[in-house]
Amino acid sequence: MKFRNHVFFLWVAGIALLVSTGCSFRGRRQAVSAPPPPPSPVVPNVAENFPLHRFPSSPPLRTLPEPRFDPVADVIERAEAAFRRGEENYNAGHLGMAKQEFNAALAALLKPPFTPSEDKRLRKAFDSLVDRVHAYEVEALQQGDGFAEPIYQPAPLDELETLTFAEDQQWSEDLQAYATNTMSDLPITVNPQVASFIKYFSSTKRGQATLESALRRSGRFRDMILRILDEEGVPLDLLYLAQAESAFHTRALSRAGAMGLWQFMPSRGKEYGLARDWWVDERLNPEKATRAAARHLKDLYLKFGDWYLAMAAYNAGPGTVQRAVQRTGSSDFWELSKRRVLPGETRNYIPIILALTIIGKNPDKYGLEAVLPDPAWAYDTVEVTHPVDLRLVAEIVGTSVETVQELNPSLRRMTTPNVPEHTLRIPLATKDLFLKRVAMIPAEKRVYWRWHTVRHGDSLWTIARKYRTSVEAIAEVNNLDSKQSLQEAAELVIPVTGGPSNGSVVGQGQYSVGQGDTLSRIASRFNTSVSQLMIWNDLNSTLIRAGSTLIVGESAPELTEADNREPPVNGERYRIRPGDSLSRIAQRFHVSVSQLMAWNNLRNSQIRVGNTLVVQPSSPRSSRSDAPQQASSLRSVSRISQPQGTQVHRVRSGESLWQIATNYGTSVEALKKSNRHLGKILHIGDRVIIPVSK
Repeated sequence: MKFRNHVFFLWVAGIALLVSTGCSFRGRRQAVSAPPPPPSPVVPNVAENFPLHRFPSSPPLRTLPEPRFDPVADVIERAEAAFRRGEENYNAGHLGMAKQEFNAALAALLKPPFTPSEDKRLRKAFDSLVDRVHAYEVEALQQGDGFAEPIYQPAPLDELETLTFAEDQQWSEDLQAYATNTMSDLPITVNPQVASFIKYFSSTKRGQATLESALRRSGRFRDMILRILDEEGVPLDLLYLAQAESAFHTRALSRAGAMGLWQFMPSRGKEYGLARDWWVDERLNPEKATRAAARHLKDLYLKFGDWYLAMAAYNAGPGTVQRAVQRTGSSDFWELSKRRVLPGETRNYIPIILALTIIGKNPDKYGLEAVLPDPAWAYDTVEVTHPVDLRLVAEIVGTSVETVQELNPSLRRMTTPNVPEHTLRIPLATKDLFLKRVAMIPAEKRVYWRWHTVRHGDSLWTIARKYRTSVEAIAEVNNLDSKQSLQEAAELVIPVTGGPSNGSVVGQGQYSVGQGDTLSRIASRFNTSVSQLMIWNDLNSTLIRAGSTLIVGESAPELTEADNREPPVNGERYRIRPGDSLSRIAQRFHVSVSQLMAWNNLRNSQIRVGNTLVVQPSSPRSSRSDAPQQASSLRSVSRISQPQGTQVHRVRSGESLWQIATNYGTSVEALKKSNRHLGKILHIGDRVIIPVSK
């Protein structure tokens, strides 16, 4: 009530103040002179008239807690970011970068202040990441040779273009007499720049070595290059441009990423029809790259009207040369070079080509008449309609893998492309032999199976060990008695699931990695998981090197007498104790790790103390004496009799549909038809329904 009286009093006081000053809206409108400045507003003293205790106090501002930094979440986030970058590179066909990013993702989880074994979230993230990276590795191996990249040679032009020389006027004048008379369909200019490179190639040890090796290799491609240049209507002496670019190395690679005899960048190669994908890079195909280069140079000549500028544009790009011409108003290469409006590498590029042309046209003057060119490429071609491993090709035709790769430099994998038809080069006069022998191997097995010619001392056992398969599988495929001896020079088809491995057990719980081994194969062989192998061996990648040694079993103290006694079994179950592992439990109960994982729906070999495991299936009961034989049969690649009823298989680490189909005596097509729920890549633990044979 008192509050209302105070308000009323203020309102009346305000009205009285306005009346006493004589202010009115009408009076203001009639005033002629400028009104005086308004008085400063009077702020009533609220504290005096209205005690603060009569107003409810406003709540204090709430201070938000600072967000806590979660180091585990940060590590996982960085690992996932690296994995996503790896996926992007993998899908784009950049295998080297994909491998680096996948390695970085795994390394991020393995090298924080704490390890996956110490943190549950890290453990879960690590297992998931290993499975996903490994799935890509398996797919890469199935499509070719995993993440392996071909071996490339450094492009010589990277070094040549950076050379600088002091001008030797006398040397230049001495060359004028015969060099300007050199017959060439390119214009020949001899000046101090050209003379300096002639001197480098003819009088320095490094220059002579580069020149002579290129002249030898030129014999392989010279006739083919000259034929295509002539067909495309460009100067034949552009041959020396290829010599400058690559020294005739089919797998020359520049620092900028240009490849092949003619050093195409990916974008320019695509512009002229040179395909590049997972399987092939046609920049490395000598014939296709030569035709593309001839057409590109012809287009550049039509644009600039001068072969020097056309070659300069081939090196620096047409835009660079066009801007130099517009900037100076000159279309003379030597003037552009003198005024330094072209890159330094391009200013050296034309003198290098001219120097090589002059030397190549006058070999006797430079002591090169004794350099014998290599024989021209001679080969047969066959059309392959299914992917085939190059190692199998080499074994079938009796040559080396290196020879097959050399004849097919554009192949990026150890397997021909998965396309309806691919032209494969093989050594001359081997076509009939290849067609006869390859027909003996099922089409879908040509990326897995191998060919072996029996040598003195060979037996089915030694051959099976070499190729990591079984005696029974070799005997069955070749219609042999598994106990019979082999005749020397006999030819065998070898059914294997991958490349050969010469890996071997070198000690208690240790394995020497062989050529062709992968972590998945080793894990399968020793009944463990890929992630467990990585932890035991402190690996930050699923990639391993032949010759290295891996721990393939837990290093645990020797079993005591109490440990050797079989623990009590409670109705086919066993409670996990400290120090237990799946491999030790499997050994104790005479079963396999894969069986334990299947019976207990485990996605990896990690187990927790206190949990219980099914150590024998409840129905149907199978005797323990049969278990080792069953486990062994699961690891064999020989055919297994088809089960009578529908079965469900859980995918294990490293398995593929082909392996599962082989183990159950069915086909990949039948599995795909019965398992339309499966994606392109199998994941550990996926349900695979095994179709019933009719």
